[in-house]
Amino acid sequence: MTTTDLHRLTGAYALHALSDEESAAFERHLTGCEACAQETAELRATAARLGLAAAATPAPGMREQVLRRIGTVRQDSPGEPARSAATRTGPRARTVSRWALAACLAAATALGGSTVWQHQRAEDAQDRARRATRATDDIAAVLTAPDARTRATELSGGATGTVVVSRSRDRAVFAVSGMTAPPSGKVYQLWFDDDGTMRSAGLMDSHRAEQTLLLRGAVDGASGIGITVEPDGGSKHPTSTPLALLSFPS
Repeated sequence: MTTTDLHRLTGAYALHALSDEESAAFERHLTGCEACAQETAELRATAARLGLAAAATPAPGMREQVLRRIGTVRQDSPGEPARSAATRTGPRARTVSRWALAACLAAATALGGSTVWQHQRAEDAQDRARRATRATDDIAAVLTAPDARTRATELSGGATGTVVVSRSRDRAVFAVSGMTAPPSGKVYQLWFDDDGTMRSAGLMDSHRAEQTLLLRGAVDGASGIGITVEPDGGSKHPTSTPLALLSFPS
């Protein structure tokens, strides 16, 4: 399975449609691919929300029909395994083995100095993947909460924003589609509206037109959210007129 193939499995993984072997391979890939981790998180959250919207009862006998069809699928026979190089004998094979051993030793010596650096990068990637997984679970918990309420609005530039609030969990999620990039050196910042006092709720990713975010902090009685354009890194208090103010659904 190539890296390109793995990049295409985000949707199937989010819907638990992969085999155990494919899931294991994709999870190993996920630890080193931040883009796939983020996309998987958003797809899981979206799937969780859509799961509440509609449900259908399968037709009688569907399970038996599927099982019968599975039994009629012809499987290809595996090909003969290629003869291993380890089974070859003779002077040339021994010469090749000596050169191979020398090459391996040289490579091990050259790579020794980079081992610590690579290990640190792997740990960083795994940490990012764990954070993405936690974010996915937190988003899904809000979207699937029994008291989840949704409100959508049109934003500037034709973008659409949707806020989902769960009072029982005291958390909110904001999803946006079609968002244009902010000016250079700027970032979109989200705010809780506490009766006119704005409290930071996190920063949006300036490079993504579609994204789903768990708002930072508890709802804690806020009446809605606002979006402003702020300097890179965000601000403690809004420094620009809100692009949008969206009240929470009752």
